Amino acid sequence: MSHTLHRCGAAEDLKQDFVVFSMSAKTVNAKGSGETMKRFFELLRNLPATNFGDVKTGSRFNTDWQTIHDRFRDQSVAHYVFTDRNVVAQALRELKEADLGLSVIVSGVFAEIEAICREVGLPVHTVQYSGGVLGRTDRLPPGPVLAITTMCGHGLVSARLVEKLARQVKRGQKEAAAAAAELARPCMCGVFNVERAERLLRELADRRDG
Repeated sequence: MSHTLHRCGAAEDLKQDFVVFSMSAKTVNAKGSGETMKRFFELLRNLPATNFGDVKTGSRFNTDWQTIHDRFRDQSVAHYVFTDRNVVAQALRELKEADLGLSVIVSGVFAEIEAICREVGLPVHTVQYSGGVLGRTDRLPPGPVLAITTMCGHGLVSARLVEKLARQVKRGQKEAAAAAAELARPCMCGVFNVERAERLLRELADRRDG
């Protein structure tokens, strides 16, 4: 699963960006996994998440927790986004104790994730790295914009919308928190880190002339 691998930005900033998600394997344990996915979603409900969701239903910014929970089916994928490594450690402890039998993936700065896994006594099964972006990189948006748009792994957050909202934040026409929430709505999976987006929008607005 690679849709959360390509998040851009400074390493220190990315240390406040973790996606914890779970999925079944189509030919191994997909049958009946919808009910298990509901249990996964319930276990992490009380932890402070900045976003959550399932691509088939939506995220906290276009629906509600209960609706997402109730619509889990076999082969659904459940996501939570956290900003604190200690919360991620607690999430993994809860999941280790529950032993649901589904794959759990944690996306973020690898050194941080490896350290968390050691703390909670979990082996790292597989590691996927992003190979970066190749080709006509000169046609990409600037780095500060990419840091925001790449938080939606399916490319549904528009660079032009980021730039427009940064201008509005700069001019005092919109609060950064409201702008970040607007950017989160197209990301149906619920992997868009809204707290990080709010911070990055402020930084982007500060760099603009007007």
